[in-house]
Amino acid sequence: MLSSGGGANEGRPTMRPERVVTIEIFDPPMCCSTGLCGPSVDPALLDIYEAILKIKAEYDGRASVERYVLGQQPAKFMRQPEIVQRLKAHGVSVLPVTLVNGQVRKEYGYPSYDDLRAWIDDDATSAESTSAE
Repeated sequence: MLSSGGGANEGRPTMRPERVVTIEIFDPPMCCSTGLCGPSVDPALLDIYEAILKIKAEYDGRASVERYVLGQQPAKFMRQPEIVQRLKAHGVSVLPVTLVNGQVRKEYGYPSYDDLRAWIDDDATSAESTSAE
């Protein structure tokens, strides 16, 4: 994004940093941080793991994707009001829950690679339109 600021750079375009899209996935209790351990692997866990790797490579620096496991990071769950509210209302069956910039975008299942891409691209588009106003 370019902006023409005041001061010494007046009249010359300067680069403004792009907004980083923050995606947080709140996982149900699992044996390890990815769930990709043990004798049998849930295909959904493999799919989300691969999707996150692709997103991190494709959107390096423009998107942050983090996963939190209830049994390993309970404090992170308790610091997020949207998650606490859903856990109280539905119990752990609501997990996994995905937040994008603090807003719930999916619950009861993992997002697909296409979901993640769309959310990042939608956020970038909406950020551009609001900065142009």
